[in-house]
Amino acid sequence: MAAEHKQIKLTQEGFERLQRSLEQEQGRLAEATRILQEQMEASADFEDTGLEDAKREKVMIEARIEEFEDTLARATLITGDEHTGKVELGSVLVLYNEATKQDMKVQLVSAPEATMRGGSLPKISDDSPVGRELLGRKKGESFVVNLESGKQMKYKIKSLD
Repeated sequence: MAAEHKQIKLTQEGFERLQRSLEQEQGRLAEATRILQEQMEASADFEDTGLEDAKREKVMIEARIEEFEDTLARATLITGDEHTGKVELGSVLVLYNEATKQDMKVQLVSAPEATMRGGSLPKISDDSPVGRELLGRKKGESFVVNLESGKQMKYKIKSLD
């Protein structure tokens, strides 16, 4: 599958948050393994729900670790050295929402980074309807986003860093 080997562009902040998440999950895995071992030693009944819960938790943590490791292995850092004057991954911009009459300062990032918790700014995925419309646009441009609900949202790029 070609998608499995596709590079993932991350900001420095996103890369560091992903590394911290991986470390946290590795710590959780060690604890889950210890709990599972205790459950196995204490369980005379093979239908013990505590044992099954511990096994499920360990498998879920292992899956998250594998996902984090895969993302980090395919990650390339967005340097931001080449400012083209257009919206690209890593761009920080102020969007004006014409419906709410409000400004939002956001950062355009890849989908894996957009799903990570934390960070200094709200993130917009380049896979989202707004993110797809943003790519390649310039400061001052207005654009309309067609949402799945059939609604339309109109935005204007007020600033671009």
